[in-house]
Amino acid sequence: MSEVLDVFRSIVGTTQVVTGEEAKAWAKDYTKAYTPSPLAAVFPKTTQEVSKILQFCNQKKISVVPSGGRTGLSGGAVAARQEVVISTSKMNGIFGVNPVEKTIHCQAGVVTKELQRAAVDAGLYFPVDFASSGSSHIGGNVATNAGGIKVIRYGLIRQWVSGLKVVLADGSILELTNACVKNNTGYDLKHLFIGSEGTLGIITEVIMNLTTPPKELMVCLFALNKLEDITSLFELTQKMALPLTAYEMFTSFGLLRVQEHTKLKSPFSKLHPFYTLIEVEKISDKTEGYLEQFVQKAFDEKIIVDGVLSQSSQQDQDFWGLRENIAESLSALTVAHKNDISLPLSKITPFCTDLQEIISSKYPGFEAVIFGHIGDGNLHVNFTKPEKMSKDEFFAHAKKSDVSMFELVKKYGGSISAEHGIGLTKKDFLHYTRSPLEIGIMKKIKQDLDPNEIMNPGKVF
Repeated sequence: MSEVLDVFRSIVGTTQVVTGEEAKAWAKDYTKAYTPSPLAAVFPKTTQEVSKILQFCNQKKISVVPSGGRTGLSGGAVAARQEVVISTSKMNGIFGVNPVEKTIHCQAGVVTKELQRAAVDAGLYFPVDFASSGSSHIGGNVATNAGGIKVIRYGLIRQWVSGLKVVLADGSILELTNACVKNNTGYDLKHLFIGSEGTLGIITEVIMNLTTPPKELMVCLFALNKLEDITSLFELTQKMALPLTAYEMFTSFGLLRVQEHTKLKSPFSKLHPFYTLIEVEKISDKTEGYLEQFVQKAFDEKIIVDGVLSQSSQQDQDFWGLRENIAESLSALTVAHKNDISLPLSKITPFCTDLQEIISSKYPGFEAVIFGHIGDGNLHVNFTKPEKMSKDEFFAHAKKSDVSMFELVKKYGGSISAEHGIGLTKKDFLHYTRSPLEIGIMKKIKQDLDPNEIMNPGKVF
């Protein structure tokens, strides 16, 4: 081990290699089901240093785990079997914004929020956003094909990647940085690495597309009585062609947890079963009038029972806080896997109805906490522990409840992972979404690019 560490120190410097308890902090993500046990954590600053590290590890068949902001929820950044953690946290340089091409070039360790600020400083806008943007790394976002709250308007991060620099398992540096909008020359290899969760190579640099900033945003919060009204309200936004930038939902259970955990208050005088948050871009002077007509029609058709239009930027933040603080507020409870699934919009109501019936009959006492980016069919489903059930018993039942839920996902033509990836937590369920032929092709790609299987082993497959 000392010889291995000496090689790493010769590449990155003595202070950029840590072991023991210090290394463990870099060998885990937001999941709590796995105990980190890394060989070491190494902190390169350049693509060339990453290349030298991987070349050595490949020769010695030493497994590695890429580590970014470690905000994942699927165990994708966990090093539990004496792997070497390669952290991109020191690779945080922004090389510049190209105002003509509307792109930004940076290293993979740049925090998402910092990239967003750099875009704003240049008079442009990077639209991919989520609750962890203050700590997640842009390289990790790309490696997991991150989504977030603006997908309904701007799509997943895949749509915003212009170029990548990737180091392969053998240390080869793959430059996928041709910025031509039209480049119809065979396979676009950068898409192999978007969403690959570090199993094919380590992303070290990215070129991201930017766009023009949105105009004034209007935020509304609505209260609803029935589950099916959530999709009915979304359908109405489409019929009336509202320029949506977000369409979110949560339940009374989630709202109560946020109120317990924060100082935020509900704008409504009474508790309702369901809530939706709608964000609309004021693209013209007529937009506000269209929004008022939409609200009136929603009341007339009895889709909503109450509603509030934000009157200030602070109220915008407060409304968003009621939705975005749910996941953190649940940390006070014992929660099983933080599942994120996606479904066709037309299947959300029957799926949720069936899920509630299964939970009530098979897992009494479980509370299914459902919230998410309903506009793109993405639901976050968390199961909370009954008060009188032990943790061991709860997690044993939770594994079975996952199977029940994924069977429903398959029944309704959905995906077991909308944006959190597969990692360790969902690899046993990959066949619920991918066919045997698809999985076989994916494994062949993995074998070709990483024949010694050193890249993030045990993840996805």
